[in-house]
Amino acid sequence: MDAYILLREQAFEANLEIQKQNLAIYTWGNASAFDPERAVFAIKPSGVPYDKLSPESMVLVDLEGKIVEGKLKPSSDTKTHQVLYREFSQRTPESGIKGITHTHSPYAVAWAQAKKRVPVFGTTHADHSTEEIPCTDYISEQALKNDYEFETGNLIVEHFRKRKLNPAHVTMVLVAGHGPFTWGESAAKSVYNGAVLEEICKMALLTLSIDPEAKPLPEYIVRKHWERKHGPGAYYGQSS
Repeated sequence: MDAYILLREQAFEANLEIQKQNLAIYTWGNASAFDPERAVFAIKPSGVPYDKLSPESMVLVDLEGKIVEGKLKPSSDTKTHQVLYREFSQRTPESGIKGITHTHSPYAVAWAQAKKRVPVFGTTHADHSTEEIPCTDYISEQALKNDYEFETGNLIVEHFRKRKLNPAHVTMVLVAGHGPFTWGESAAKSVYNGAVLEEICKMALLTLSIDPEAKPLPEYIVRKHWERKHGPGAYYGQSS
């Protein structure tokens, strides 16, 4: 099961990176790594501190929620990861989602608790997205009673559907009253996006503390910063 060994290693490293980037304290976060060919993902075990993790402790789960391999109980957020992989990666293969991260990083959570989208105030945000950071509605009481974590995934998917957001381009979301979920083409990239989201939320809050009437960055600057990194004539970084 060489692929599973690699998958466990990717999930393990991503979870350690959550703590390294100060995105979670204690056990307040989880990351997973997805193999689309086998439709299986490796995820952090529930309630296990980061310094007690190992590649072998990662739990393998399929897209139906069945444990494929692992001796420990998977993260309590496993069903949310399951829904996002199934809906975003399986139905929109171009999104290339192979990793998901969920944390309770304080600035992102503050925006989620305020139930506010994060405007594109500056070029740091524009480098990573041309869109506001979306924030869902509160989960309904009925959905919560039905299956909280599974319905949290459905809540995110439905929000993207309603707002016509492409998960390949918008790789982060705030769940109202709860916190952030981010994803990417690898587990490592999903944590990177979690760290970026936290910084964007921090900068936006500081901006509004200086000027409560601050306006979003002009569209022509937003577009320039996005395209210099991601457009057809992108020139940021080194050529391969």
